Amino acid sequence: MRMHEGSAGPEPWRPLPLEALPQLPPLDLAVVGHVEVVSFVAVEHLPRPGEIARGEALLELPAGGGAVVAVQLARLTGRPVTLITALGRDAVGRQAERQLQELGLSLQVAWRDAPTRRGISFCDRSGERTITVIGERLAPAAADPLAWAALEHADGVFVSAADAAALQRARRARCLTATPRVRLPLLRQAAVRLDALIGSGLDPAERCEPGDLEPQPRLLIRTTGAAGGEALPGGRFLALPLQGPVIDAYGAGDSFAAGVTAGLAAGWSPQQAISLGCHCGRACLGALGPYASQLRL
Repeated sequence: MRMHEGSAGPEPWRPLPLEALPQLPPLDLAVVGHVEVVSFVAVEHLPRPGEIARGEALLELPAGGGAVVAVQLARLTGRPVTLITALGRDAVGRQAERQLQELGLSLQVAWRDAPTRRGISFCDRSGERTITVIGERLAPAAADPLAWAALEHADGVFVSAADAAALQRARRARCLTATPRVRLPLLRQAAVRLDALIGSGLDPAERCEPGDLEPQPRLLIRTTGAAGGEALPGGRFLALPLQGPVIDAYGAGDSFAAGVTAGLAAGWSPQQAISLGCHCGRACLGALGPYASQLRL
């Protein structure tokens, strides 16, 4: 399957089927990132101004990019994944800690006096979600007394929230990936070379162009939902055909990022890693909330 350089390639390439991908070796993986406790509300349609809408289902879970990527990595590898994060020293944060441990994560928590961030995600019958976050995003910092030294031995680390010094410590891992949600000024301050920067080409907050960072990421990936995405280098790629109705799109992009991270950490080619990411993103669409239908290998 031919891959095109840049976005000029006339034909996007198709992700490889799962059976064509290598088996993942045992991997030591970690995530440095944020958690927010989200109320997932299934509705027939998004409420209109002044409307009293009826919810069809309610689910409350610790989510956010850091948590979703970490859980997907654990399910891909069948091994514990360390999540280095920050939570509020409140009942919401303590409950989130327990739930994340039950999801198979090994937690390193910097406890803050600020409240744990919360969110509400309305998901309509098309599977599209609209998210409102409440409170400030809490991020771990290198000064927090956490297990930063363990990252030196990691095969792969994904970052969704950190300070510049924490990013520099994470760079000691063999493979380092991140989302633009870390924020470009902070990535510039850290001045580390990422093996992949993985973001949404549809979200202005996640836009990153070639030349925005120095050093440039080895791989820049911009997803475009049902249209697939673009890799630089590598060219445009298609999304996988759906296997059933889309129930909830929340977490699909983060699950995609987890698949890419696992593949790159395993030494796979970018095409193979992106293909695994596509399978992870598609699987996540099948249930309300990010975890119920995540891909397991």
